Amino acid sequence: MTDTKKLQALQAVKGMNDILPPESARWEWLEAMMRSVLQRYGYQNVRTPIVEPTALFVRGIGEVTDIVEKEMYAFEDRADKHGQAEHLALRPEMTAGVVRAMTEHSFLRDSGRRLYYFGPMFRREKPQKGRYRQFHQMGVEAMGFAGPDVDAEVILMGSRLLRELGLKDGEHFRLELNCLGEPAERRAHREALIAYLEQHQALLDEDSRRRMHSNPLRVLDTKNPALQDMANGAPKLLDFLGEASLAHFNGVRAILDAAGIAYQINPRLVRGLDYYNLTVFEWVTERLGSQGTVCGGGRYDYLIEQLGGKPAPAVGFGMGIERLLLLLEEVGTLPAPDVPDAYAVIPSAQGLPQVMVALEALRAAGVRVVMHPGQGSMKSQFKKADGSGARFALIFGEDELARGEVAVKPLRDEGAAQTTRSLYDVAGWAAELRNA
Repeated sequence: MTDTKKLQALQAVKGMNDILPPESARWEWLEAMMRSVLQRYGYQNVRTPIVEPTALFVRGIGEVTDIVEKEMYAFEDRADKHGQAEHLALRPEMTAGVVRAMTEHSFLRDSGRRLYYFGPMFRREKPQKGRYRQFHQMGVEAMGFAGPDVDAEVILMGSRLLRELGLKDGEHFRLELNCLGEPAERRAHREALIAYLEQHQALLDEDSRRRMHSNPLRVLDTKNPALQDMANGAPKLLDFLGEASLAHFNGVRAILDAAGIAYQINPRLVRGLDYYNLTVFEWVTERLGSQGTVCGGGRYDYLIEQLGGKPAPAVGFGMGIERLLLLLEEVGTLPAPDVPDAYAVIPSAQGLPQVMVALEALRAAGVRVVMHPGQGSMKSQFKKADGSGARFALIFGEDELARGEVAVKPLRDEGAAQTTRSLYDVAGWAAELRNA
């Protein structure tokens, strides 16, 4: 007896979303725009595994960060024949993975590297608009360069990217800067900050009390409105910086000033990851509510050595693709949906070989043309042609084919007349379809 019970349809994991047409075309457009900018600055693509050793992120990000403690997807792999199992994790960010790859393959041995990446990251947190369990980032890493000039170049590149996407500085986003100094300066500030927080312990929420001794800088990054006055009055790291750190920060600022890049110094701007030092920066917007950070990054001169490599300076940033697309949609700078140039209407299967050869010639000439599959009535084919968004219908009727022609019917210009074109001179008229 056959079980006729209908199987329940499976759904995607909560917070891990499908990206379907026409939305996927926006992703392709954005990635192409980003590559264009990054390559002008000499950056090259790097791709690393989605799964990495858990220890990479524990050592690189920090054991007492929210990412490692609460958000990272970590698991034990199946044991091998010796009963040994690897501890693995889905990458919650990519900088540590890029550092691991550069170290493992000795890529920084001869010179510095300018790298960029695209890809999915994973954090188990409450999904909300602009913040998902599987999210995507574009990031850049400039490794082996110590000076403020490269910090400034990375910031200039990020600002150019946002501007070329149609966003306006001051209207759609703003740049915030801070300097985290060097480890000794941060330790001195940390001691003063902990003492300050202990004096105000009664005001702190549960999350801030938990972080007070393990990661007190993050307390300053609180979004709790009741803690803002307390955070604003806390000791400022900028007051603990030495001459070299201040010189580096002022060097970055001088370049940005000369280039006309507006910024705000935000003493409360910190990074949630332990490996940052000196310059840190964020592009933030008021257009997305609480999810206001579009891009963030900074310098991390000690991470490479911390992960077992030869000491080398580095700076970079990560930009959230989903959040950036939300901002572009909000301000109306996303491109119109991508549509084909032409739609092929084929009344009869008899001429299919001749039609298919003509369509291939059009595609070879750069025309985006969609073929109606399986024929069907003229009415249904024209309905599909109109729904495709194509600017022209190419009608391969029996009479036209007998004359070695195709009828070209404009679909978006009511006043334009239908014409005929030769099947034997596709290259001569293909540009009309592409450029109409």
